[in-house]
Amino acid sequence: MVSLEEENETVKQRITQGMPLLTPYNMGRFNLSHRVVLAPLTRTRSYNFVAQPHAALYYSQRTTKGGFLIGEASGISETAQGYPNTPGIWTREQVEAWKPIVKAVHEKGGIFFCQLWHAGRVSNYGYQPNGEAPISCTDKAIQKEGFSRYPPPRRLRTDEIPHIVNHFVVAARNAMEAGFDGVEIHGANGYLLDQFLKDKVNDRDDEYGGTLENRCRFPLQVAEEVAKEIGADKVGFRLSPFSDYCDCGDSDPLALGIHMAKSLGQLDILYCHVIEPRMVTMLEKSDTAKESLLPIRKAFNGTFIVAGGYNRSDGNKVLASGGADLVAYGRLFLANPDLPKRFEFDAELNKADRSTFYTHDPVVGYTDYPFLEDHQPNGK
Repeated sequence: MVSLEEENETVKQRITQGMPLLTPYNMGRFNLSHRVVLAPLTRTRSYNFVAQPHAALYYSQRTTKGGFLIGEASGISETAQGYPNTPGIWTREQVEAWKPIVKAVHEKGGIFFCQLWHAGRVSNYGYQPNGEAPISCTDKAIQKEGFSRYPPPRRLRTDEIPHIVNHFVVAARNAMEAGFDGVEIHGANGYLLDQFLKDKVNDRDDEYGGTLENRCRFPLQVAEEVAKEIGADKVGFRLSPFSDYCDCGDSDPLALGIHMAKSLGQLDILYCHVIEPRMVTMLEKSDTAKESLLPIRKAFNGTFIVAGGYNRSDGNKVLASGGADLVAYGRLFLANPDLPKRFEFDAELNKADRSTFYTHDPVVGYTDYPFLEDHQPNGK
């Protein structure tokens, strides 16, 4: 058994060797063995909006003892879906389907959060009950080229918004029943909560539109009520203030990010998870971004997670500089189920196959990426 002194010495060595990614971190009541986080990744392998048994293998492959995983975006209600074969967490069948998947992660010692999601206007009639229009803060359709498949949404009435807040609350309760350790509220990437946050989309004239405080009201109500339901120490929130995903931009993203970070901190939620300004789209980054997340990081008093095209080197750098506590990896973790180990040995990384990101195959591009030992003779 490793003594506390030996463990502390290992931590010191890794910091000295420039490997803060592999140092332990206490995230509230969760003791993490390293700082490499599995980012939430839509995988479209959940047929009929129900998580499938093959997801147990996918997530357990990427689990290490004391590792932190954030599950793929899971719809909170029958109006929440916007893509085929994405999971939900609003029905009894969906809750039961998640249980063995969560169990598989826990059996390997992982910490697993469920990401709660509502697509808002990033949807169409085929995903909505009775073929109705998707809901949003606005009735403006997405104008960006390539998004013509999304019809004009229906503007939510003021009196309907508390019902959507409650859908998030019920979904959070369901996630805890399924065995998850907590939830991440998806307030990024141009989906419903982000639509309310951004002034280029939100054109309301009630208490949920206009000023920065009003635009943040609905997302913060969601965070507050979910925290009341399951405990603030089990709640995270994801933001992408600088992004323009799905035609959802803001005129002053830094002010938006700082206000949300401060407000979420006042709710004492566990962590804030923010996407870097350099992410032009969800898959492409720019090396010319001038903005920094540091002011937002300083505005939040809990664990701060960054995401957005990080590799081993810049992940270590952002941690060493104090720019973040944890780093979320998407494509690298997708293609390298043993990513923390590969980082430890600075091993060659598998390349992600973009053509299989959103296919529905239960194996190809999902659970068939090789582990490091698969490349060694006799598995040594």
